[in-house]
Amino acid sequence: MQFSPEAQILILNAVIAGVAYLGIYPSLQKKTLNRIMAIDPVLTVVALTVVGALFWGSHQTFTLLFFQTNWVAFTLITLFVIEAPLFLNFAKRHGINLFDDPGDLN
Repeated sequence: MQFSPEAQILILNAVIAGVAYLGIYPSLQKKTLNRIMAIDPVLTVVALTVVGALFWGSHQTFTLLFFQTNWVAFTLITLFVIEAPLFLNFAKRHGINLFDDPGDLN
C-alpha cells in the first residue's frame, strides 16, 4: 500500500505526537511547561530529519488546504495542528499553568 506524500508526513507527525503525549510526557516525574518545552524541539527535529530524508531535493509540493508548500512548512504546520489540542488537554489534565512560568526545568 502506497501512501501519498502528505499522508506519510501526517502519519509520522501523529506517531511522534502519540509517543510524546502517551509515553514521554506522562512519564516525566515533574510535569511542567518548561520540561515539555525542552523536549518538544527535539521531537520536532526528529520529524524534520525523517521527512527531510524522504523529500530533501525532491521538489515535491504539498497541498495544505488552499495552497501549496514545501515539506518543511507542511511538516511544521501539521505537527503544530496535531499537537496543539493534545498539549492543551495534557496541560489541563496535569494542572500545568500556561501563563505563570515557574522559571526552572526542575
